[in-house]
Amino acid sequence: MRCPFCGFLESKVIDSRESKAGISIRRRRACLSCKRRFTTYEKIEEIPYMVVKKDGTRQPFDTQKLLRGMMRACEKRPIQISQLEEIVEEVESLLQERPDKEIGVPEIGQLVMDRLRDLDKVAYVRFASVYREFEDVAEFRQELENLMKDK
Repeated sequence: MRCPFCGFLESKVIDSRESKAGISIRRRRACLSCKRRFTTYEKIEEIPYMVVKKDGTRQPFDTQKLLRGMMRACEKRPIQISQLEEIVEEVESLLQERPDKEIGVPEIGQLVMDRLRDLDKVAYVRFASVYREFEDVAEFRQELENLMKDK
């Protein structure tokens, strides 16, 4: 495994853990040259899961893209990255259970919004505003009013 800091090709595994859903293995490594530590994830490569976009096009499911979107919504919020990774794993597990290996953007978005609503209301509204493509303040206001009713 190439060290992301110095590029050295050899490292030792310090710790290995299976993810909660058993989808991947997290390995903590130490570079044998610079001694810095880094984390890698290993998972079985299967038939790519496809995401059906709003315009009908399909693209491979990208866990990192989903994680980045949620991280943007959660900036400066008291949410741990591990909590967001759990949501990504849940979406990925849902895909694995499907016989057709496809999932629509609306289903992914709704699942993420449901989880973020329980986790952090501000992060939920941020994610919903991008996902639902709010056009004006009235849509924001309506979403906030719905959120307040659900309390």
